Amino acid sequence: MLLDSDAFTVETALEAATELQKVLASRMHRRKVMGQEVLVPGQLGEALQLPRTINRLQSKQQKQREKGLEDFQELWPTLSRFTRHRVLDKLGWYNPKELDWEDKRSNRRPVVDPDA
Repeated sequence: MLLDSDAFTVETALEAATELQKVLASRMHRRKVMGQEVLVPGQLGEALQLPRTINRLQSKQQKQREKGLEDFQELWPTLSRFTRHRVLDKLGWYNPKELDWEDKRSNRRPVVDPDA
């Protein structure tokens, strides 16, 4: 499911931005420190200024929340399809039209054949 960036509200953008920060931080990179190879957490979230966006979305001032929403709406389409899918999956968001018939969340009924 690919969510259009305009579909976000301040609340949903905050949820998604927080989860995006976790997804990006969970990526590990190899670095050499004093001759030793070590794994370090990803820092793409900081490069994308996610902490600032999240702080704006959490602000008590409406203007700041709107600015945070704009920031997130600009960021969302630039993310890879895989990253967006991981964020939505972690949030438990899904598109019922994309689900299998056997999936309990789909809530679809089989088409009734009038001749049967």
